Amino acid sequence: MDNAFNSPAQVLDANMKAGVGKAKLPLLKCILLGLMAGAFIAFGGASSNAAVHNIANQGLSKTLAGCIFPVGLMMIVFVGGELFTGDCLMIAGVVDKKFGVLAMIRTLVVVFFSNMAGAVLIATFVYFSGLLDYTDGALGAFTIKIAYGKATITPFKAVCSGILCNILVCMAVLMATAAKDIAGKVWAIFFPICAFVIGGWEHCVANMFYIPAGLLASMNEHYVARTEELYGITADQISANLTVGGFASNLLPVTIGNMIGGMVFVALPLYAIHRSKIVNKTK
Repeated sequence: MDNAFNSPAQVLDANMKAGVGKAKLPLLKCILLGLMAGAFIAFGGASSNAAVHNIANQGLSKTLAGCIFPVGLMMIVFVGGELFTGDCLMIAGVVDKKFGVLAMIRTLVVVFFSNMAGAVLIATFVYFSGLLDYTDGALGAFTIKIAYGKATITPFKAVCSGILCNILVCMAVLMATAAKDIAGKVWAIFFPICAFVIGGWEHCVANMFYIPAGLLASMNEHYVARTEELYGITADQISANLTVGGFASNLLPVTIGNMIGGMVFVALPLYAIHRSKIVNKTK
């Protein structure tokens, strides 16, 4: 029974060893893996938006989105990719002196901007693919509404929401490491990511898709008119708030919250709890 899955100490040890590999990644590989991860998360966002855009019941809408969005992290875990939020777990390897803080910062910075490039690329393709025309432009309007809501969230709420989000994302990453077969990894990823989507919490990489997609949609007059018709958000409100500056005002506090959630609330407590078992194992 003990061999059915990896123990928490084994999971943390495996994650720290993976962090060593991340810290040593050549720049080009790190960029490519970051691009892939950003694109995969964007696919989860685009698909879940398409599924729920015309569902009025918020609970049902979020639940269905939560069932679809996890595909992004599944693709990253099974095929490969470097995701900024998951890489926040590298702090445990720094504390354990497996690699230096500068190596972690270098990885996080490269992955962050690579994730952004991948997510924005998919947002651009989604816009020009015509997907947002669904339901006479209602999907375009929904995309604007989602982006508008994120661009107007207060910084304090964004930080708190980012913390809650990345606790669950990092738990999904670690739980996938605990599982030893692909079915176990699927379910290990599914439930925490589903919970974060239902909670509506803020994920910086997902927002690298959602807000640029909304910015692009806001250039379409039909989508803007449908946004006012369906949600009461006027063109003036959209143009004033859904901007590159609005994108940045969301991304900065959400990223800070994600880092706190992954590092302070997951990686460091788990390291403090399981360090003695890991040290004794390596002696």
